[in-house]
Amino acid sequence: MRKKLKLAILAFLPLLSFSQTDTTKTSDDFNFEEFGDADDKVIKTFCTQKVNYLSPTKLISIGYESQLPFHLASVGTHGMAQFISTAETHVNTFGGVRLGVNTPVISRSNFILNLGLTYWNTRVALSNPERSGNFFQNLQALNSTGINVTVFKPLNNKNFLIIQANADLNGNYRNFAALNTKGLTFSGTAIYGWKKDDNFMWGLGISRTYRAGQVLHIPVVLYNRTFNQKWGVEAILPAKAHLRRNFAPTSYLMAGYEIEGNAYYLENTAAPPLHLRRGELKPRIMFEQKIAGFIWLSAQAGLRYNWRFNGFNSQNPTKDQKPLFENTLGNPFYFNVSINLVSP
Repeated sequence: MRKKLKLAILAFLPLLSFSQTDTTKTSDDFNFEEFGDADDKVIKTFCTQKVNYLSPTKLISIGYESQLPFHLASVGTHGMAQFISTAETHVNTFGGVRLGVNTPVISRSNFILNLGLTYWNTRVALSNPERSGNFFQNLQALNSTGINVTVFKPLNNKNFLIIQANADLNGNYRNFAALNTKGLTFSGTAIYGWKKDDNFMWGLGISRTYRAGQVLHIPVVLYNRTFNQKWGVEAILPAKAHLRRNFAPTSYLMAGYEIEGNAYYLENTAAPPLHLRRGELKPRIMFEQKIAGFIWLSAQAGLRYNWRFNGFNSQNPTKDQKPLFENTLGNPFYFNVSINLVSP
């Protein structure tokens, strides 16, 4: 039996040796030039428009803003004294709804286009509007309806462009049928920026703005920086700047200021039309908190400091042109509350 088993093994060994020799290749036998990349396309990366812990972008905002009562004094000058020499009144109501919609039309890694709509209403109630035959009767409401376009164009993973354009119809109209193109203003901003990392982006640019109540062409600085999980800065100087304190990803407090305003066309059948140059500086504190999902509550309070509130006979008067009405306003506290749908 052992002799037969030994003979069988000896007979099988040549077959095993042949099989191993035929199917085995050494590394020297492979031609690696026959192999290539599955996909040789170079993937270009781009920076994003945000930094860590930045306040969320509001897609839809429904709010109300109001200023506490204050005193208003008006003086007619340069031919307007026939209508009014000096008049004073108490402003009981100065506020209204603020609506905003901001939606992405194109959203790609290398190009983002947002389209926005705004409507700001300021209802004005005076104690004695009959004291003035001109300015006070024009001043019944201040409304602004606008459309804006924002483009964020990353050039690579470090540099980007931001371009924004606004068109606003401003006046004392009570409904959209009473809109007048004499109250139309155009604004815009262009910024070239650098994104150092996910915590810091900044840029330099130029802006045409009516924020201070008159058209200005000024340089601007974008500065968004997160120092750590709790502290950061969000600023577009000189328009606004805030120090941010994050309590959690869904809750934060901001302290700073914003300049607001525009040029309004005031029309009234009982008095000559005017162009009101309204500019306000608002030192403020803002608190924002997530309610549920992408719905956030926003509340702010601060001081409304009057920068400019004078009446002219043209929207963009020359430097040496005097106002028809010079107005002095008190500087009251104000508050603003809104519900917002934010971006993810």
